[in-house]
Amino acid sequence: MTEKKMAMTNAEKQKRYRERQKERGKKEMRGYLSEEALVCYKLIAKQTQWSDSIILSNAVRLTYAAYKKGQIGLLNSWLNDNKF
Repeated sequence: MTEKKMAMTNAEKQKRYRERQKERGKKEMRGYLSEEALVCYKLIAKQTQWSDSIILSNAVRLTYAAYKKGQIGLLNSWLNDNKF
């Protein structure tokens, strides 16, 4: 006789996926986009064909680069002055 495997539910699949990502050293981040950020997100996604994860990772890396180069104030000023 062969033993039947039970199908995993979507919640179990998602939990397993999140656990594998954590094992790979990745961190899940969640948040809500402002209207301005959503416009920017749509433009970036359309132009680059990047996934949400890549867009978020690059946004954090760019912000960190501005911080390390002493340009975080300049970046923040630009963001405040250039509403979309």
